[in-house]
Amino acid sequence: MNKNMLLKWVEPRQVLPKERQRFENRGLFALILPILVEQLLTMLVGIADTLMVSYAGEAAVSGVSLVNQLNNVFIFVFGAVASGGAVVASQYIGREDQENGIAAASQLLMVTILISVVLTGISVLFRSQLLSLLFGRVEPDVMKASLSYLIISALSFPALAIYNSEAALFRSMGKTKAIMNISIAMNAMNVIGNAIGIFAFHAGVAGVAVPSLISRIFAAAVMLVLSFRKKNALYVQMEKVFAWDGRMLRRILSIAVPNGVENGLFQLSKVALSSIVALFGTVQIAANGVAQSFWSMASLFCIAFGYAFVTVIGQCMGAGDTLAADYYNEKLLRMTYIGSAAWNLLIMLLTPFVLMLYSLSEDTRNLVILLVVIHSVFNVALCPVAFSLSNGLRAAGDIRFTMCASIFATVVCRVIFSIVFGIWMNLGVIGICLAMVGDWLVKAVLILIRYRSHKWAGFHVID
Repeated sequence: MNKNMLLKWVEPRQVLPKERQRFENRGLFALILPILVEQLLTMLVGIADTLMVSYAGEAAVSGVSLVNQLNNVFIFVFGAVASGGAVVASQYIGREDQENGIAAASQLLMVTILISVVLTGISVLFRSQLLSLLFGRVEPDVMKASLSYLIISALSFPALAIYNSEAALFRSMGKTKAIMNISIAMNAMNVIGNAIGIFAFHAGVAGVAVPSLISRIFAAAVMLVLSFRKKNALYVQMEKVFAWDGRMLRRILSIAVPNGVENGLFQLSKVALSSIVALFGTVQIAANGVAQSFWSMASLFCIAFGYAFVTVIGQCMGAGDTLAADYYNEKLLRMTYIGSAAWNLLIMLLTPFVLMLYSLSEDTRNLVILLVVIHSVFNVALCPVAFSLSNGLRAAGDIRFTMCASIFATVVCRVIFSIVFGIWMNLGVIGICLAMVGDWLVKAVLILIRYRSHKWAGFHVID
């Protein structure tokens, strides 16, 4: 494809004077490319985990899949807190207010540690009760694998939370290359550890859980060291980490809490749907678990560009330039659509060949392919607006609307659609997948209407 034609496609219809363009095309690519690489590596590790654990049996695959649904509830809470800190930090960078930016960075670390320790305690102490409540009807061997995987993975929550928060801080500064390099090291450790755990020690689910724990601790330690460097535009000050700054915490939590409620309920609804999936038998549970790894991979561009929206729109809004924010919302959305379309086409073409590496039955493999095709087609059409553009609204401070839109689409619509398609129409996990598409459609319509109303431009995150 001609480079000039591609640049023409991504350029919005409205014109923004050069002097107001905070990010030129080269700057945007320098920001986004490392995020894409980082997220790709993270997702590849997810697939590698599922692939390797498949050699321990379909019960192990099912156990890891079910626990990951629960873990994701907590992980998305960490992501919500990190997102709150990133929005506030980005806006202070746009305003060139380093003092308040440093306070925000330090308070972000403090609240991250507190929340992650509490959630780790809950997961470890009440692991049996949580799994029995959510997945009590699964086969005994699946439950045994789930318990083993949960306790080890929960111990990594504090490290993962610290890494996410400090990575969000670095993204707000545009330092995405540093995060990419750490991610490469972390994921290399994880994959090598998985291979040793599964094939050398035959440790089953523990063989993938322990390497994840070690690699996350490593990544968190490196990010902490980097975040204290004073040469950064924003950095962490130890005395401010241990000082309770109610004003700054309210600013961070004003973004984090609605985002956390949104993501938490989103993941809880997925956990509830996993309880429905658990009724469909081991083949469909395994297919759903493997398909989710491919679904995560297919969502690469929407997730990566979502981070870019936070950095770019946050800085524009912090500088008080709503015209620039509008310009970059449209430009980033166009880039998301182009990248997502090409990427999802590649995913669909490669899925049958990648599945040859899995130790799965033919019925499970064929079901995975069908689920991936459904997901990829509608991911391209709906997710850039439903997820990436919604991050632009969040970065502007329009948090409550995005929260309510997501809760309605996911908690209400997806659950209802899942019952109708999955159980009443007896479509099984295919019905669950179609319900997910219905969720995206509802959310995309709501976000697009809100964006065009321009109400998001009137919010103020920082004073």
